[in-house]
Amino acid sequence: MSDPPDDWRAALAERGSLTAPITQALIAAHGDRGAQAIEAVSEGRVKQYRDFVVVVGHEEEYVVEDGGCDCKDATYNLDPDDPEQLCWHALAVEIAERVGAVDHHDMWYSDVREFL
Repeated sequence: MSDPPDDWRAALAERGSLTAPITQALIAAHGDRGAQAIEAVSEGRVKQYRDFVVVVGHEEEYVVEDGGCDCKDATYNLDPDDPEQLCWHALAVEIAERVGAVDHHDMWYSDVREFL
């Protein structure tokens, strides 16, 4: 196995798929949040609506906009001034976008949310 890349984002964008070294670098940088993000992407839980990107969590759905998330982890545990500190929902969006795994829905999330 080759060494993990220094920049998992650039490596993932170039490769377009999660390789063992990229996965290793992502988890080294983000720990359990990185592992949860990979799991969410592999399960197709990153949804793009007309108005928002949503990550389906285990108990709720989380809106991710401009790299930020409305979850409690992002609100209370992470430094908003450190762009490397991201919740697993925001990481999942970054991963899904780079590997082409975003589930696109041609509808407004605000309309879908009424049914949830």
